[in-house]
Amino acid sequence: MPLRVRAVLGPTNTGKTHYALERMLAHESGVIAFPLRLLARENYERMVALKGARFVGLITGEEKIVPPEMRWIACTTEAMPLDRKAEFVAIDEIQLCADPDRGHIFTDRLLNARGTVETLFLGAETIRPVLQRLVPEIEIDTRPRLSQLIGTSHTKLSRLPARSAIVAFSAAEVYAIAEAIRQRRGGCAIVMGRMSPRTRNAQVQLYQNKEVDYLVATDAIGMGLNMDVNHVALASLTKFDGSIIRPLATQEIAQIAGRAGRGTREGTFGTTAEARAMSEATVEAIEAHRFDPLSRLFWRNSDLDFTAPADLLASLNRSPGRPDLVPGRPATDLLTLDALAQEKDVLQAARGTKRTRLLWDICQIPDFRKLGDDSHTRLCARLFFHLLNDGSIPASWLESHIAAFSRTDGDIDTLMHRLAGVRTAAYVAARNDWLRDAPSWQERARSVEDTLSDALHERLTARFVDRRATSILRRLDSADDGNLLSAVTKEGAVIVEGHEVGRIEGFTLRPDIETSGPEQKLMLRAGRRALLQEIPRRVQALAEAPDEAFHLDLQSGRILWEDVPIADLTVGPALTAPTVRMMHGEFPDSRQRELVRERLQVFCRSEIGRTLHVLFAARDAAHGDPMLRGVVHRLLEHGGVTPLERSDRDPLRAVQTSLGRLGIRLGLRFIYMPAMLKPRAMTMRALLMAIRDGRSVPMLPRAECASVALSVHGPAARVEQAWLETLGWVSAHQRLIRLDVAERLCADMRKATRRGDIIAPPGIGSALGVAQAQLAETVRALGQRCHAAQPLTTLHYGPASPFILLRSVAETRRENVGSRHRSQKPRKEPTRKETPFAALESLKRKMLAS
Repeated sequence: MPLRVRAVLGPTNTGKTHYALERMLAHESGVIAFPLRLLARENYERMVALKGARFVGLITGEEKIVPPEMRWIACTTEAMPLDRKAEFVAIDEIQLCADPDRGHIFTDRLLNARGTVETLFLGAETIRPVLQRLVPEIEIDTRPRLSQLIGTSHTKLSRLPARSAIVAFSAAEVYAIAEAIRQRRGGCAIVMGRMSPRTRNAQVQLYQNKEVDYLVATDAIGMGLNMDVNHVALASLTKFDGSIIRPLATQEIAQIAGRAGRGTREGTFGTTAEARAMSEATVEAIEAHRFDPLSRLFWRNSDLDFTAPADLLASLNRSPGRPDLVPGRPATDLLTLDALAQEKDVLQAARGTKRTRLLWDICQIPDFRKLGDDSHTRLCARLFFHLLNDGSIPASWLESHIAAFSRTDGDIDTLMHRLAGVRTAAYVAARNDWLRDAPSWQERARSVEDTLSDALHERLTARFVDRRATSILRRLDSADDGNLLSAVTKEGAVIVEGHEVGRIEGFTLRPDIETSGPEQKLMLRAGRRALLQEIPRRVQALAEAPDEAFHLDLQSGRILWEDVPIADLTVGPALTAPTVRMMHGEFPDSRQRELVRERLQVFCRSEIGRTLHVLFAARDAAHGDPMLRGVVHRLLEHGGVTPLERSDRDPLRAVQTSLGRLGIRLGLRFIYMPAMLKPRAMTMRALLMAIRDGRSVPMLPRAECASVALSVHGPAARVEQAWLETLGWVSAHQRLIRLDVAERLCADMRKATRRGDIIAPPGIGSALGVAQAQLAETVRALGQRCHAAQPLTTLHYGPASPFILLRSVAETRRENVGSRHRSQKPRKEPTRKETPFAALESLKRKMLAS
């Protein structure tokens, strides 16, 4: 048969690859080359399914499956067996001849790879002019896209439709977007070019089996990876190409966007995340498949001179000699050779054609790890000397190299790094002429790679896939979301479609503690469906519950129902009438929320009434007396303790007996109700006053304390002290004394000193809770004059001077005034007979007479 060289050109989704496989399998033998190991593996499996494993081979840098009866081969373009004759040869994605890094390999295959019967090139329409110049005899067929590709505007990540692929251009960006998709949409699959085929296939199966609805990938998916993608969203319109960050060419965007739609199904494309919207011109060009044609291809000489390393370098750097072929960027193999050629020991060892060819073979080991240092160069040098001196690579070296990367612990990046290291071992093991037992080492490397691949798949799935959220989200977004199976258990667990999405606490749905951020919103959305019947039931149960089912926390002002906070107290129309404010709840309507609030308002009114019942009883009893009603009103406004004004003393003394019957006392400085100073009432008053003043409840003294020390100084402490004084604590020197205790002691001391100075009772210090050293200052602060106890010095004998309570100045003045009045009256002189001396003289006379 005459040799035919043909090209089938067109956009993605034209069936080019499918057509090439059909043509190849129709021949007795064939080789088809793909740009990615993943693609080669995928199409190898398709060929095996059609022809059987005994007739199909796979050749890549790291993997070689070469059965004895092999007739058809799937391979990567770099690993294409040029020395093997086949009736049919095909090169996929031939437009990669214009890639500055790998283009020289594709250009070499374009110029030199030929089938004995048929040669077929598959690619984009942009390469047509250069193909016609470089291969004049070529026949070109153009195929239209099977479905329409439609551009859309920028779409937020949270609004991307299901069955979307998000494309990023770095691993870090892929992970960040994948995490955002997991939080917002339940999960996604990951595809990157540096993945092993096993990991990639496992991740693709997640997507293809619809366990997740989103795929996050690098631009590797633009090279023929076929999946059920409806929409492609680019997360960036620039990429780092190895030397600079540059804008994506329109053809590159089209290659990636073309993954959307399959068969005759339409696909859409656009941008997302931080990428701006595409220009109208770009969208129109992609939709119409109109792109600027390629004008030049990258080339590197393949007719090499192996006389010496210097001659090899010179031949590799030879000029192409025609304007449509230009040198590309130096590839890894060329850079490695150039670095080794600078080493004296390498130059001395690489003498002659055979050794130089071996050196070049070693330099072509790919730098899978890309560490950015000279580790790859040193690895190549070591392997070169092993092969040169030992004739093969030692098993001990290969074993240690593989063992160093065989662990499955660590995070995703660690496993990716280990996979790259194992790929180097697999590449070396694939060279049968470099090892004594190559098949066993190939199996060993493949086994470790599979183990790492499985571990990587598990890590990716665990980190970026939430099957529970995905399942629930699908049902929520579907048309039959009203049929979601949901329930609330007796323990309060909210179950949706068999998944526990959270717990109902009071009227609030708490999502699963393992979720956060946007994922919580998803869980709440699902859980609310389960509460459509539960919330009305709980509202009814609360409305009918007795007061004993509720609890008012006097420290926080929070109202609890069955030990669950559901509301707070806030400022109301009066101090003793705060308003109930409901916490967030899943109430279906405001009517049910108001029903709950009204029931809690009744409870709070009752709870405050029970605690402050003496105050409310006084209000009711004083209704008919204006004077009493005014006093009680002031007490209600101040919570049971109000200052006593000087002008109020005389009018209130007239009704003091009536006030006493109401439980109200007239103190020296305050009008107060002793019942309001008891611990429970004091705490309730503190809460109500804190709510009124918009502050937190202070730390009150312990219930059994009648006196506490003031140990903190400063503005904040003074504010706290003033606030406690309004509650019924009297400041005295460095202590706060409860008002009823202070008033009682002051009254007792005034009564005791009314007729004169007295020695203080021995229990006064303990009653005030102060030591002897501070007793005098404390008593003076309460308004009582006193003389502090004075210990004797060594020069004096007798009892010490006691602590003396002095008569008040007012009492002394009144006594002095009374004395002056008595001195102005005529004094009655006693008769002599009435005097003691007269009686004594009379008695003397009687004794003498006898």
